[in-house]
Amino acid sequence: MSIKNKLDIKSKLEFAIAEEKITKKKALELFDLNIISTFKVGTFKGLQQINLYLFEDLYEFAGKVRAVNISKSTFRFASALYLDKILPEIEQMPSSTFNEIIEKYIEMNIAHPFREGNGRSMRIWLDQILKLNIGKVIDWSLVNKNKYLQAMERSPINDLEIKYLLKEALTDDVNNRLIYIKGIDASYNYEGYDKYKTEDL
Repeated sequence: MSIKNKLDIKSKLEFAIAEEKITKKKALELFDLNIISTFKVGTFKGLQQINLYLFEDLYEFAGKVRAVNISKSTFRFASALYLDKILPEIEQMPSSTFNEIIEKYIEMNIAHPFREGNGRSMRIWLDQILKLNIGKVIDWSLVNKNKYLQAMERSPINDLEIKYLLKEALTDDVNNRLIYIKGIDASYNYEGYDKYKTEDL
């Protein structure tokens, strides 16, 4: 069943192209206009604000906790029935070290609180937590797509793989616009969006 969008585009391919262009522009605005600095780091509210900002032009439900169950390939994310209980618990998880931050990120990924745009929103959210608490961000352009996706799929059982993969890509160049832009492109590529380069928008 297709999801209704504000653009009233029926073609999945046409909508995917429009979605990539619109939301990559919005992701760039978060950095260039320093909008991201107004969001509360590490909170679910902050994650909601990111998702809403990226997707508000596309979906009525942008930034809203999903009321439907979703899955990706064989992995089922947390039941929508339990999100109201789970999300505050995840928010309260410690995040003062790299390992704690990644553990919090993994739990939020399992929750997958939104109908659309979870991964793209969460990777921006993750970098903000890392930046604030340990003075580093991930250079996502250094993180191999297949290795990342496989490590994330296994992370609820064994998080060592994803921790190693992301730790290897850490940089303390936290305000570098090029790293941010390359990161957005990599993040979108993980989800199959690669028609546009963020720097060209």
